[in-house]
Amino acid sequence: MSKLILTNEVSGLGSAGDVVEVKDGYARNYLIPQGLAVAWTKGGEKQVTSIQAARQARAIATEEEAKSLKDKLEAAPIKVSMKAGPNGRLFGAVKTADVAEAVKAQGIGEIDKRKVELTGSIRSTGKYEATVRLSAELVARLALQVVAAK
Repeated sequence: MSKLILTNEVSGLGSAGDVVEVKDGYARNYLIPQGLAVAWTKGGEKQVTSIQAARQARAIATEEEAKSLKDKLEAAPIKVSMKAGPNGRLFGAVKTADVAEAVKAQGIGEIDKRKVELTGSIRSTGKYEATVRLSAELVARLALQVVAAK
């Protein structure tokens, strides 16, 4: 088990500044090369407090924005257009980046594709659901409407 300091939010693991223990392979092959975490050291404790202080300052400033964005996201279905065949089957699958782009295109706001979580693989047109983690405790549920691009 490796002890790490997260530098970015990792879904299902923690937020920036958290000290976590993960399996060695996960740390060595994914978290550290992707720049999502650094190895924990005694000197790293200062880094943890500075990351957490910056995160709290941002959280307080953007808490109202996050709540209003959540209301906007949940107000109407997000229309995602994808290339599809005649029977409604998509050429490929809907990705989190496609959802983030659709939200931006509809003028609702900007969301990070890494904060979008899809429920399963979306490979045909229709109605689906997704979630967006706006903050540690604020999650917006999106209604997705996947349509064939013209």
